[in-house]
Amino acid sequence: MGIKVIITGSTGMVGEGVLLKCLEHPAVEKVLIVNRRHYDLSHPKLSELIMPDFFSLEEYSDKLKGFDACFFCAGKSSIGMSEKNYFRVTYEMTMHFAGILARLNPGMVLDYVSGAQTDSTEKGRLMWARIKGKTENDLIKLPFRGVYNFRPGFMKPSPGQKNINSLIKLLGGLYPILHALFPNYVNTLDEVGLAMINSVIKGYPKHILEIEDIRLLARE
Repeated sequence: MGIKVIITGSTGMVGEGVLLKCLEHPAVEKVLIVNRRHYDLSHPKLSELIMPDFFSLEEYSDKLKGFDACFFCAGKSSIGMSEKNYFRVTYEMTMHFAGILARLNPGMVLDYVSGAQTDSTEKGRLMWARIKGKTENDLIKLPFRGVYNFRPGFMKPSPGQKNINSLIKLLGGLYPILHALFPNYVNTLDEVGLAMINSVIKGYPKHILEIEDIRLLARE
């Protein structure tokens, strides 16, 4: 039997890339995407749960049982947001979502997409980095089988992605050059998706995965 995965944020670039990798991977049996709006894709492995408010997750508990992993790719940029609002949509929403999943699926692996330069001390000057750091730290404390915080850099989109803007398309075309010049700052979304799948199947010795960790786990 293959693994059953919940993915959030598939209407965004990262979540969409991870979703496409899961749908093509033979080890993944079933994918449930949890989104605020519909993602237009039909596939035998795929089902969708529309949830405009992620704080209402409790109402859908019966649809969220029996999964092996959650790849939490939902998130918002901090640009233009107050610290209070960013804390709510980043920390509080993620912890609420993860806490319910931990209760429903205690054998689950949770992979959380954080970001390069996230602040594990929670004391730095960058508001978003502090809040992401607190989110990482507190997710690790939840009773999952495993928690892995992914800190990718610039990510080259996967073939077939729709949710990417013109700048990302341009930079994706320059990926070989970027990788040659700045190997410690770039990943492909294929690598991120593969690393997440392998985190469920094989595990990894670290809770925080920097760019090189993501590459290593994707190769295993």
